Amino acid sequence: MSNPTPDRYLTAWRDRSRLAEEMVPLVGRLYRDRGVIVTVFGHSLVNMSPVAISQIQRRADHVVDFEVPLEGCYDILEAAQRLDLAPARIDIGNLFTRLRAEEEEISIQDFVARELADICTGRGSIRPAPQDVVLYGFGRVGRLIARIMVGKTGGGDSLRLRAIVVRKGGSADDLEKRASLLRRDSVHGRFDGLIDVDHEENALIVNGNLIRVIYSDGPDSIDYTKYGIHDALIVDNTGKWRTREELSLHTKAPGASKVILTAPAKGDVPNVVYGVNHEGIREMGAVISAASCTTNAIVPVLKALNDEFGIQAGHVESCHSFTNDQNLIDNYHKKDRRGRAATLNMVLTETGAAKAVSKAVPELDGKLTGNAIRVPTPNVSLAILNLHLGRETHIEEVNSYLRMVSLEGDLQNQIEYVNSSEVVSSDFVGNRFAGIVDAQATIVNGEHCVLYIWYDNEFGYSRQVVRCLEELAGVVMPNFPQRVGALK
Repeated sequence: MSNPTPDRYLTAWRDRSRLAEEMVPLVGRLYRDRGVIVTVFGHSLVNMSPVAISQIQRRADHVVDFEVPLEGCYDILEAAQRLDLAPARIDIGNLFTRLRAEEEEISIQDFVARELADICTGRGSIRPAPQDVVLYGFGRVGRLIARIMVGKTGGGDSLRLRAIVVRKGGSADDLEKRASLLRRDSVHGRFDGLIDVDHEENALIVNGNLIRVIYSDGPDSIDYTKYGIHDALIVDNTGKWRTREELSLHTKAPGASKVILTAPAKGDVPNVVYGVNHEGIREMGAVISAASCTTNAIVPVLKALNDEFGIQAGHVESCHSFTNDQNLIDNYHKKDRRGRAATLNMVLTETGAAKAVSKAVPELDGKLTGNAIRVPTPNVSLAILNLHLGRETHIEEVNSYLRMVSLEGDLQNQIEYVNSSEVVSSDFVGNRFAGIVDAQATIVNGEHCVLYIWYDNEFGYSRQVVRCLEELAGVVMPNFPQRVGALK
Protein backbone atom coordinates (compact mmCIF):
# COMPACT_ATOMS: atom_id res chain seq x y z
CA MET A 1 0.00 0.00 0.00
CA SER A 2 1.47 3.32 -1.07
CA ASN A 3 1.72 6.13 1.42
CA PRO A 4 1.88 9.38 -0.53
CA THR A 5 2.82 12.40 1.48
CA PRO A 6 0.12 15.01 2.07
CA ASP A 7 2.44 17.60 0.54
CA ARG A 8 2.00 16.05 -2.90
CA TYR A 9 -1.71 16.81 -2.98
CA LEU A 10 -1.28 20.22 -1.41
CA THR A 11 1.41 21.15 -3.93
CA ALA A 12 -0.88 20.11 -6.80
CA TRP A 13 -3.70 22.21 -5.35
CA ARG A 14 -1.45 25.23 -4.97
CA ASP A 15 -0.30 24.88 -8.57
CA ARG A 16 -3.93 24.74 -9.77
CA SER A 17 -4.84 27.73 -7.62
CA ARG A 18 -1.90 29.74 -8.95
CA LEU A 19 -2.89 29.05 -12.56
CA ALA A 20 -6.53 29.87 -11.88
CA GLU A 21 -5.54 33.11 -10.13
CA GLU A 22 -3.44 34.10 -13.14
CA MET A 23 -6.37 33.37 -15.45
CA VAL A 24 -8.71 35.78 -13.65
CA PRO A 25 -7.10 39.05 -14.89
CA LEU A 26 -6.67 37.62 -18.40
CA VAL A 27 -10.37 36.73 -18.58
CA GLY A 28 -11.28 40.14 -17.14
CA ARG A 29 -9.15 42.13 -19.60
CA LEU A 30 -10.46 40.21 -22.59
CA TYR A 31 -14.02 40.86 -21.45
CA ARG A 32 -13.81 44.52 -20.48
CA ASP A 33 -11.23 45.73 -23.00
CA ARG A 34 -12.24 43.65 -26.01
CA GLY A 35 -15.75 42.35 -25.33
CA VAL A 36 -14.56 38.73 -25.45
CA ILE A 37 -16.36 36.16 -23.28
CA VAL A 38 -14.15 33.21 -22.36
CA THR A 39 -15.87 29.87 -21.74
CA VAL A 40 -14.98 26.24 -21.08
CA PHE A 41 -17.46 23.97 -22.87
CA GLY A 42 -20.15 26.63 -22.62
CA HIS A 43 -19.45 27.66 -19.01
CA SER A 44 -18.43 31.31 -18.79
CA LEU A 45 -15.30 32.22 -16.82
CA VAL A 46 -16.20 35.92 -16.67
CA ASN A 47 -16.36 37.26 -13.10
CA MET A 48 -15.49 33.82 -11.72
CA SER A 49 -13.21 33.27 -8.73
CA PRO A 50 -10.08 31.09 -9.00
CA VAL A 51 -11.86 28.26 -7.20
CA ALA A 52 -14.87 28.52 -9.52
CA ILE A 53 -12.56 28.38 -12.56
CA SER A 54 -10.94 25.23 -11.17
CA GLN A 55 -14.36 23.69 -10.62
CA ILE A 56 -15.51 24.48 -14.17
CA GLN A 57 -12.35 22.90 -15.57
CA ARG A 58 -12.77 19.82 -13.36
CA ARG A 59 -16.39 19.37 -14.48
CA ALA A 60 -15.18 19.31 -18.07
CA ASP A 61 -13.05 16.26 -17.27
CA HIS A 62 -16.20 14.39 -16.25
CA VAL A 63 -18.02 15.15 -19.51
CA VAL A 64 -15.37 14.62 -22.20
CA ASP A 65 -13.44 11.37 -22.49
CA PHE A 66 -10.03 12.87 -21.80
CA GLU A 67 -8.35 15.25 -19.39
CA VAL A 68 -8.62 18.96 -20.11
CA PRO A 69 -5.71 20.28 -18.02
CA LEU A 70 -5.89 23.73 -16.50
CA GLU A 71 -2.39 24.34 -17.85
CA GLY A 72 -3.64 23.81 -21.40
CA CYS A 73 -6.56 26.19 -20.87
CA TYR A 74 -4.21 28.80 -19.41
CA ASP A 75 -1.78 28.56 -22.33
CA ILE A 76 -4.59 29.04 -24.85
CA LEU A 77 -6.02 31.94 -22.86
CA GLU A 78 -2.62 33.63 -22.66
CA ALA A 79 -2.13 33.23 -26.41
CA ALA A 80 -5.58 34.70 -27.11
CA GLN A 81 -4.83 37.66 -24.86
CA ARG A 82 -1.90 38.62 -27.10
CA LEU A 83 -4.16 38.95 -30.16
CA ASP A 84 -6.06 42.05 -31.28
CA LEU A 85 -9.51 40.48 -31.00
CA ALA A 86 -13.00 41.68 -31.82
CA PRO A 87 -15.96 40.82 -29.54
CA ALA A 88 -16.74 37.09 -29.53
CA ARG A 89 -17.34 34.05 -27.35
CA ILE A 90 -14.20 31.91 -27.22
CA ASP A 91 -14.41 28.39 -25.82
CA ILE A 92 -10.92 27.49 -24.63
CA GLY A 93 -12.08 23.98 -23.76
CA ASN A 94 -13.08 23.34 -27.35
CA LEU A 95 -9.90 25.04 -28.59
CA PHE A 96 -7.82 22.69 -26.44
CA THR A 97 -9.76 19.76 -27.90
CA ARG A 98 -8.90 20.94 -31.38
CA LEU A 99 -5.25 21.49 -30.47
CA ARG A 100 -5.10 17.99 -29.01
CA ALA A 101 -6.31 16.56 -32.33
CA GLU A 102 -3.67 18.39 -34.41
CA GLU A 103 -1.66 15.92 -36.47
CA GLU A 104 1.23 18.25 -37.22
CA GLU A 105 3.30 20.05 -34.62
CA ILE A 106 2.29 23.69 -34.15
CA SER A 107 2.97 26.25 -31.45
CA ILE A 108 0.07 27.24 -29.23
CA GLN A 109 0.37 30.88 -30.29
CA ASP A 110 0.25 29.99 -33.99
CA PHE A 111 -2.63 27.57 -33.42
CA VAL A 112 -4.74 30.12 -31.53
CA ALA A 113 -3.96 32.84 -34.08
CA ARG A 114 -5.09 30.51 -36.87
CA GLU A 115 -8.29 29.45 -35.12
CA LEU A 116 -9.26 33.02 -34.22
CA ALA A 117 -8.11 34.64 -37.46
CA ASP A 118 -11.66 35.72 -38.35
CA ILE A 119 -11.87 37.94 -35.26
CA CYS A 120 -8.30 39.25 -35.23
CA THR A 121 -9.68 42.54 -36.50
CA GLY A 122 -9.29 44.74 -33.43
CA ARG A 123 -11.70 45.97 -30.82
CA GLY A 124 -14.96 47.17 -32.27
CA SER A 125 -18.36 48.08 -30.91
CA ILE A 126 -21.15 45.56 -31.28
CA ARG A 127 -23.59 48.48 -31.45
CA PRO A 128 -23.06 52.21 -31.94
CA ALA A 129 -24.87 52.73 -28.62
CA PRO A 130 -26.28 50.45 -25.92
CA GLN A 131 -29.77 49.05 -26.43
CA ASP A 132 -32.19 50.40 -23.84
CA VAL A 133 -34.16 47.75 -21.93
CA VAL A 134 -37.07 48.24 -19.51
CA LEU A 135 -38.37 45.58 -17.14
CA TYR A 136 -42.14 45.88 -16.77
CA GLY A 137 -42.63 44.03 -13.50
CA PHE A 138 -39.98 43.18 -10.95
CA GLY A 139 -40.89 39.78 -9.59
CA ARG A 140 -38.88 36.54 -9.56
CA VAL A 141 -37.93 36.53 -13.24
CA GLY A 142 -37.62 40.32 -13.46
CA ARG A 143 -35.07 40.51 -10.65
CA LEU A 144 -33.03 37.64 -12.10
CA ILE A 145 -32.98 39.29 -15.51
CA ALA A 146 -31.75 42.46 -13.79
CA ARG A 147 -28.94 40.51 -12.11
CA ILE A 148 -27.94 38.90 -15.40
CA MET A 149 -28.03 42.12 -17.40
CA VAL A 150 -26.00 44.08 -14.86
CA GLY A 151 -23.46 41.26 -14.77
CA LYS A 152 -23.15 41.38 -18.56
CA THR A 153 -22.66 45.15 -18.84
CA GLY A 154 -18.95 44.68 -19.61
CA GLY A 155 -17.73 47.35 -21.99
CA GLY A 156 -21.17 48.95 -22.03
CA ASP A 157 -21.96 48.58 -25.75
CA SER A 158 -24.66 45.91 -25.66
CA LEU A 159 -27.77 45.89 -23.46
CA ARG A 160 -28.41 48.56 -20.86
CA LEU A 161 -31.12 48.17 -18.22
CA ARG A 162 -32.59 51.66 -17.96
CA ALA A 163 -35.72 51.25 -15.85
CA ILE A 164 -38.11 48.97 -14.03
CA VAL A 165 -41.84 49.62 -13.97
CA VAL A 166 -43.85 48.63 -10.91
CA ARG A 167 -47.02 49.60 -9.12
CA LYS A 168 -46.54 52.07 -6.30
CA GLY A 169 -46.12 50.21 -3.04
CA GLY A 170 -47.85 51.24 0.13
CA SER A 171 -44.60 51.76 2.01
CA ALA A 172 -42.65 54.99 2.38
CA ASP A 173 -39.44 53.03 1.88
CA ASP A 174 -40.55 51.44 -1.39
CA LEU A 175 -37.17 51.94 -3.09
CA GLU A 176 -35.32 50.38 -0.17
CA LYS A 177 -37.59 47.35 -0.31
CA ARG A 178 -37.04 46.94 -4.07
CA ALA A 179 -33.30 47.22 -3.52
CA SER A 180 -33.40 44.66 -0.74
CA LEU A 181 -35.28 42.13 -2.87
CA LEU A 182 -32.66 42.52 -5.59
CA ARG A 183 -29.81 42.31 -3.07
CA ARG A 184 -31.02 39.22 -1.20
CA ASP A 185 -32.81 36.14 -2.48
CA SER A 186 -33.84 33.10 -0.44
CA VAL A 187 -33.17 30.76 -3.38
CA HIS A 188 -30.40 32.39 -5.40
CA GLY A 189 -28.47 34.02 -2.57
CA ARG A 190 -26.96 37.48 -2.33
CA PHE A 191 -26.41 39.66 -5.37
CA ASP A 192 -22.73 39.79 -6.29
CA GLY A 193 -22.26 43.54 -6.38
CA LEU A 194 -23.22 46.91 -4.93
CA ILE A 195 -26.71 48.40 -4.80
CA ASP A 196 -27.51 51.95 -3.69
CA VAL A 197 -30.71 54.00 -3.67
CA ASP A 198 -30.91 57.44 -5.31
CA HIS A 199 -34.05 59.13 -4.01
CA GLU A 200 -33.55 62.26 -6.11
CA GLU A 201 -33.65 60.22 -9.34
CA ASN A 202 -36.04 57.62 -7.86
CA ALA A 203 -33.58 55.01 -8.98
CA LEU A 204 -31.44 52.06 -7.97
CA ILE A 205 -27.70 52.28 -8.65
CA VAL A 206 -26.60 48.71 -9.36
CA ASN A 207 -22.89 48.20 -10.03
CA GLY A 208 -22.76 51.70 -11.49
CA ASN A 209 -25.92 51.27 -13.60
CA LEU A 210 -28.60 53.88 -12.91
CA ILE A 211 -31.93 52.04 -13.11
CA ARG A 212 -34.97 54.27 -12.72
CA VAL A 213 -38.01 52.99 -10.85
CA ILE A 214 -41.15 54.12 -12.67
CA TYR A 215 -44.55 53.75 -11.05
CA SER A 216 -47.46 52.94 -13.36
CA ASP A 217 -50.72 51.00 -13.49
CA GLY A 218 -50.78 50.50 -17.25
CA PRO A 219 -48.29 49.86 -20.07
CA ASP A 220 -49.43 52.69 -22.35
CA SER A 221 -49.48 55.44 -19.71
CA ILE A 222 -45.71 55.96 -19.55
CA ASP A 223 -43.57 58.37 -21.55
CA TYR A 224 -40.17 56.71 -21.45
CA THR A 225 -38.58 59.56 -23.37
CA LYS A 226 -38.99 61.75 -20.26
CA TYR A 227 -36.34 59.54 -18.68
CA GLY A 228 -34.01 59.62 -21.68
CA ILE A 229 -35.12 56.16 -22.80
CA HIS A 230 -35.56 55.58 -26.52
CA ASP A 231 -36.44 52.61 -28.75
CA ALA A 232 -36.53 50.42 -25.66
CA LEU A 233 -37.16 46.70 -25.54
CA ILE A 234 -39.88 46.18 -22.94
CA VAL A 235 -39.78 42.92 -21.00
CA ASP A 236 -43.25 42.16 -19.63
CA ASN A 237 -42.72 40.01 -16.54
CA THR A 238 -46.25 40.35 -15.20
CA GLY A 239 -48.01 37.73 -17.30
CA LYS A 240 -51.13 39.87 -17.03
CA TRP A 241 -51.37 40.50 -20.77
CA ARG A 242 -51.03 37.54 -23.16
CA THR A 243 -52.63 38.50 -26.51
CA ARG A 244 -51.14 40.60 -29.29
CA GLU A 245 -53.73 43.32 -28.75
CA GLU A 246 -53.01 43.53 -25.02
CA LEU A 247 -49.23 43.40 -25.34
CA SER A 248 -49.26 45.99 -28.12
CA LEU A 249 -50.25 48.56 -25.50
CA HIS A 250 -46.58 48.56 -24.47
CA THR A 251 -45.45 49.71 -27.91
CA LYS A 252 -47.79 52.70 -27.81
CA ALA A 253 -45.75 54.23 -25.00
CA PRO A 254 -43.30 56.90 -26.27
CA GLY A 255 -39.77 55.50 -26.16
CA ALA A 256 -40.80 51.85 -26.49
CA SER A 257 -40.16 49.83 -29.64
CA LYS A 258 -40.82 46.13 -28.98
CA VAL A 259 -42.14 43.94 -26.18
CA ILE A 260 -41.13 40.44 -25.14
CA LEU A 261 -43.39 38.45 -22.82
CA THR A 262 -41.84 36.12 -20.22
CA ALA A 263 -44.73 33.66 -20.40
CA PRO A 264 -46.57 31.69 -23.10
CA ALA A 265 -48.56 34.01 -25.34
CA LYS A 266 -51.99 33.45 -26.81
CA GLY A 267 -53.15 33.65 -30.40
CA ASP A 268 -50.71 34.45 -33.18
CA VAL A 269 -47.89 35.88 -31.03
CA PRO A 270 -44.62 34.07 -31.91
CA ASN A 271 -43.31 31.86 -29.09
CA VAL A 272 -39.52 31.85 -29.34
CA VAL A 273 -37.19 29.30 -27.77
CA TYR A 274 -33.70 30.68 -28.15
CA GLY A 275 -31.38 28.22 -29.87
CA VAL A 276 -34.20 26.55 -31.81
CA ASN A 277 -36.43 29.07 -33.60
CA HIS A 278 -34.91 32.45 -32.74
CA GLU A 279 -33.49 33.18 -36.18
CA GLY A 280 -35.31 36.08 -37.78
CA ILE A 281 -36.62 37.27 -34.41
CA ARG A 282 -36.09 40.90 -35.41
CA GLU A 283 -38.50 40.40 -38.31
CA MET A 284 -41.21 38.72 -36.22
CA GLY A 285 -42.90 41.99 -35.35
CA ALA A 286 -43.12 44.20 -32.29
CA VAL A 287 -44.63 41.56 -29.99
CA ILE A 288 -43.04 38.20 -29.18
CA SER A 289 -43.08 35.67 -26.35
CA ALA A 290 -40.16 33.80 -24.79
CA ALA A 291 -42.54 30.86 -24.12
CA SER A 292 -42.44 29.09 -20.74
CA CYS A 293 -39.60 27.74 -18.63
CA THR A 294 -40.67 24.14 -19.30
CA THR A 295 -40.95 24.73 -23.04
CA ASN A 296 -37.46 26.23 -23.06
CA ALA A 297 -36.13 23.24 -21.11
CA ILE A 298 -37.54 20.50 -23.32
CA VAL A 299 -37.61 21.98 -26.83
CA PRO A 300 -33.81 22.01 -27.42
CA VAL A 301 -33.54 18.34 -26.36
CA LEU A 302 -36.59 17.36 -28.42
CA LYS A 303 -35.22 19.24 -31.42
CA ALA A 304 -31.87 17.44 -31.13
CA LEU A 305 -33.50 14.02 -30.72
CA ASN A 306 -35.91 14.57 -33.59
CA ASP A 307 -33.05 15.59 -35.89
CA GLU A 308 -31.05 12.45 -35.11
CA PHE A 309 -33.60 9.73 -34.32
CA GLY A 310 -37.02 11.10 -35.25
CA ILE A 311 -39.89 11.27 -32.76
CA GLN A 312 -43.14 9.43 -33.53
CA ALA A 313 -45.01 10.23 -30.33
CA GLY A 314 -44.40 11.04 -26.71
CA HIS A 315 -45.56 12.35 -23.36
CA VAL A 316 -44.01 15.14 -21.30
CA GLU A 317 -44.44 15.12 -17.53
CA SER A 318 -42.99 18.02 -15.56
CA CYS A 319 -42.37 17.91 -11.82
CA HIS A 320 -42.47 21.67 -11.35
CA SER A 321 -41.52 23.69 -8.28
CA PHE A 322 -44.34 25.67 -6.75
CA THR A 323 -44.81 29.28 -7.85
CA ASN A 324 -46.39 32.35 -6.27
CA ASP A 325 -49.53 31.61 -8.27
CA GLN A 326 -50.27 28.88 -5.71
CA ASN A 327 -51.47 29.28 -2.15
CA LEU A 328 -49.23 29.00 0.90
CA ILE A 329 -52.14 27.42 2.80
CA ASP A 330 -55.44 26.03 1.51
CA ASN A 331 -57.53 28.78 -0.05
CA TYR A 332 -59.68 29.50 -3.08
CA HIS A 333 -58.07 29.27 -6.53
CA LYS A 334 -59.89 29.45 -9.85
CA LYS A 335 -57.87 26.53 -11.24
CA ASP A 336 -58.43 22.94 -10.18
CA ARG A 337 -56.31 21.69 -7.24
CA ARG A 338 -54.13 24.81 -7.11
CA GLY A 339 -55.97 26.11 -4.08
CA ARG A 340 -54.31 23.51 -1.88
CA ALA A 341 -51.21 24.37 0.17
CA ALA A 342 -48.20 24.48 -2.16
CA THR A 343 -45.62 23.52 0.44
CA LEU A 344 -47.56 20.50 1.74
CA ASN A 345 -48.78 18.81 -1.43
CA MET A 346 -47.89 17.46 -4.81
CA VAL A 347 -50.48 19.09 -7.04
CA LEU A 348 -51.50 17.51 -10.32
CA THR A 349 -52.22 20.21 -12.89
CA GLU A 350 -51.99 20.99 -16.57
CA THR A 351 -49.15 22.36 -18.70
CA GLY A 352 -49.22 23.90 -22.13
CA ALA A 353 -45.58 23.03 -22.77
CA ALA A 354 -46.31 19.95 -24.90
CA LYS A 355 -48.58 21.89 -27.26
CA ALA A 356 -46.16 24.82 -27.31
CA VAL A 357 -43.39 22.57 -28.62
CA SER A 358 -44.91 22.57 -32.10
CA LYS A 359 -44.56 26.36 -32.34
CA ALA A 360 -40.79 25.92 -32.16
CA VAL A 361 -40.52 22.50 -33.83
CA PRO A 362 -43.46 22.22 -36.28
CA GLU A 363 -42.56 18.59 -37.16
CA LEU A 364 -43.73 17.58 -33.67
CA ASP A 365 -47.21 19.07 -34.06
CA GLY A 366 -49.79 16.70 -32.57
CA LYS A 367 -47.21 14.14 -31.46
CA LEU A 368 -46.87 15.07 -27.78
CA THR A 369 -49.12 15.13 -24.73
CA GLY A 370 -48.28 16.74 -21.42
CA ASN A 371 -49.11 17.10 -17.76
CA ALA A 372 -47.51 18.69 -14.72
CA ILE A 373 -47.13 18.00 -11.03
CA ARG A 374 -46.40 20.98 -8.79
CA VAL A 375 -44.07 19.77 -6.04
CA PRO A 376 -43.16 21.37 -2.67
CA THR A 377 -39.76 22.77 -3.62
CA PRO A 378 -39.12 26.50 -4.29
CA ASN A 379 -37.00 26.15 -7.43
CA VAL A 380 -35.57 23.70 -10.00
CA SER A 381 -37.94 21.43 -11.88
CA LEU A 382 -37.69 18.12 -13.72
CA ALA A 383 -39.19 17.23 -17.11
CA ILE A 384 -39.61 13.56 -17.98
CA LEU A 385 -39.72 12.87 -21.72
CA ASN A 386 -41.32 9.51 -22.58
CA LEU A 387 -40.70 9.13 -26.30
CA HIS A 388 -41.33 6.72 -29.16
CA LEU A 389 -38.41 7.30 -31.52
CA GLY A 390 -38.30 6.85 -35.27
CA ARG A 391 -35.71 4.07 -35.15
CA GLU A 392 -34.20 1.59 -32.75
CA THR A 393 -31.21 2.71 -30.73
CA HIS A 394 -29.47 2.04 -27.43
CA ILE A 395 -28.62 4.02 -24.32
CA GLU A 396 -24.96 4.54 -25.24
CA GLU A 397 -25.89 6.09 -28.60
CA VAL A 398 -28.52 8.40 -27.12
CA ASN A 399 -26.32 9.61 -24.28
CA SER A 400 -23.25 9.98 -26.49
CA TYR A 401 -25.23 12.04 -28.98
CA LEU A 402 -26.68 14.35 -26.32
CA ARG A 403 -23.24 14.75 -24.76
CA MET A 404 -21.88 15.87 -28.14
CA VAL A 405 -24.77 18.29 -28.65
CA SER A 406 -24.08 19.83 -25.23
CA LEU A 407 -20.39 20.39 -26.00
CA GLU A 408 -20.53 21.92 -29.47
CA GLY A 409 -22.96 23.23 -32.00
CA ASP A 410 -26.07 25.38 -32.07
CA LEU A 411 -27.55 24.09 -28.79
CA GLN A 412 -24.40 24.28 -26.67
CA ASN A 413 -25.80 27.14 -24.58
CA GLN A 414 -29.19 25.46 -24.10
CA ILE A 415 -28.31 21.87 -23.18
CA GLU A 416 -26.02 20.71 -20.40
CA TYR A 417 -25.07 17.07 -19.86
CA VAL A 418 -24.56 15.62 -16.39
CA ASN A 419 -23.29 12.10 -15.76
CA SER A 420 -23.55 11.57 -12.01
CA SER A 421 -25.70 9.22 -9.96
CA GLU A 422 -25.66 11.61 -6.99
CA VAL A 423 -27.16 14.85 -8.35
CA VAL A 424 -30.45 16.18 -6.97
CA SER A 425 -32.56 19.24 -7.72
CA SER A 426 -30.74 21.71 -5.47
CA ASP A 427 -27.51 21.06 -7.39
CA PHE A 428 -28.98 22.98 -10.32
CA VAL A 429 -30.00 26.20 -8.58
CA GLY A 430 -28.46 29.01 -10.62
CA ASN A 431 -27.73 26.78 -13.62
CA ARG A 432 -27.46 28.91 -16.78
CA PHE A 433 -28.65 26.25 -19.23
CA ALA A 434 -32.24 25.85 -20.40
CA GLY A 435 -32.18 22.13 -19.60
CA ILE A 436 -29.76 19.60 -18.13
CA VAL A 437 -29.76 15.99 -19.38
CA ASP A 438 -29.39 13.51 -16.49
CA ALA A 439 -27.47 10.79 -18.34
CA GLN A 440 -27.58 8.31 -15.46
CA ALA A 441 -31.38 8.28 -15.59
CA THR A 442 -31.74 7.69 -19.34
CA ILE A 443 -33.75 4.60 -20.32
CA VAL A 444 -33.69 3.15 -23.85
CA ASN A 445 -35.42 0.02 -25.12
CA GLY A 446 -35.40 -0.22 -28.89
CA GLU A 447 -37.53 2.66 -30.14
CA HIS A 448 -38.67 3.61 -26.63
CA CYS A 449 -36.67 6.29 -24.80
CA VAL A 450 -37.16 8.04 -21.46
CA LEU A 451 -35.11 11.14 -20.65
CA TYR A 452 -34.92 13.21 -17.48
CA ILE A 453 -34.27 16.93 -17.97
CA TRP A 454 -33.52 19.15 -14.96
CA TYR A 455 -33.98 22.91 -15.26
CA ASP A 456 -33.76 25.96 -13.05
CA ASN A 457 -37.20 27.26 -13.93
CA GLU A 458 -36.19 30.74 -12.76
CA PHE A 459 -32.54 31.40 -13.61
CA GLY A 460 -32.15 29.10 -16.61
CA TYR A 461 -35.27 30.57 -18.13
CA SER A 462 -34.14 34.13 -17.40
CA ARG A 463 -30.91 33.43 -19.28
CA GLN A 464 -32.97 32.37 -22.29
CA VAL A 465 -34.95 35.62 -22.12
CA VAL A 466 -31.72 37.65 -22.06
CA ARG A 467 -30.45 35.71 -25.08
CA CYS A 468 -33.63 36.72 -26.92
CA LEU A 469 -33.03 40.34 -25.93
CA GLU A 470 -29.48 40.17 -27.25
CA GLU A 471 -30.75 38.75 -30.53
CA LEU A 472 -33.38 41.49 -30.81
CA ALA A 473 -30.71 44.11 -30.15
CA GLY A 474 -28.26 42.58 -32.61
CA VAL A 475 -25.58 42.06 -29.97
CA VAL A 476 -25.09 38.31 -30.33
CA MET A 477 -21.40 37.52 -30.60
CA PRO A 478 -19.90 34.80 -32.83
CA ASN A 479 -18.75 31.57 -31.19
CA PHE A 480 -15.24 30.19 -31.68
CA PRO A 481 -14.49 27.51 -32.60
CA GLN A 482 -17.69 26.88 -34.56
CA ARG A 483 -17.30 23.11 -34.72
CA VAL A 484 -14.84 20.81 -33.03
CA GLY A 485 -15.37 17.33 -34.43
CA ALA A 486 -12.64 15.94 -32.16
CA LEU A 487 -14.70 15.04 -29.11
CA LYS A 488 -15.69 11.52 -30.14
